[in-house]
Amino acid sequence: MGSRERRRAERNKRKRRSAERAPEAPPPDSNGDADAAGGEDAFAAVQGEGSPPEETFQERMAKRSEARNAEVRAGLEPLADGERPGAVTVDAVVSAVLAVIFTVSAGIALVGNVEIDGNEPSPAPLIAVAAALWLMTYGLVKARYWAVLGFQMLLLLVILSSALGLVQVSTIPQVIATLALLGGAGALFYFTIRAMARIQMPDRPGER
Repeated sequence: MGSRERRRAERNKRKRRSAERAPEAPPPDSNGDADAAGGEDAFAAVQGEGSPPEETFQERMAKRSEARNAEVRAGLEPLADGERPGAVTVDAVVSAVLAVIFTVSAGIALVGNVEIDGNEPSPAPLIAVAAALWLMTYGLVKARYWAVLGFQMLLLLVILSSALGLVQVSTIPQVIATLALLGGAGALFYFTIRAMARIQMPDRPGER
């Protein structure tokens, strides 16, 4: 028994010595880790604030479009007092011709016995369209913005109708007439846009 107790005592001593010799691991410094993480977050935030956000494709296209529009506006000259652009004059002539055609058609439908596909046309719609065209003609002669905008809508309808009509034409003369109508309406629409931009400019003499 004595030798066994001695061996046990020696083992305990060796364990205590080995425990005393092993270096103690420092406890984790939670405050230091938090400070380091906070410093990294603050640096990332500063970097994010200093660098501007990347522009999207839509934003770049919007800026380019606005720059082109600014160039076009800079090259335009406001209308003088009583001036009317040439494209608007052509619009007024076309509108007057259409107004005369619808007025005559309304008169024929009102007093004559005309049948189209076996039915007599009602004069009410023809009278309404003729009245609208005469009002538009007056506005175009005065170079009013609302009249030019209304005529542009009419040209747009003609362009769409002509483009769809190309699918249904069957003869060469019909193709030529439809293409001529489409090209004329498209060209007039383009020049009317520039004229409308001049009409709506704020620096028009006599309106200050």
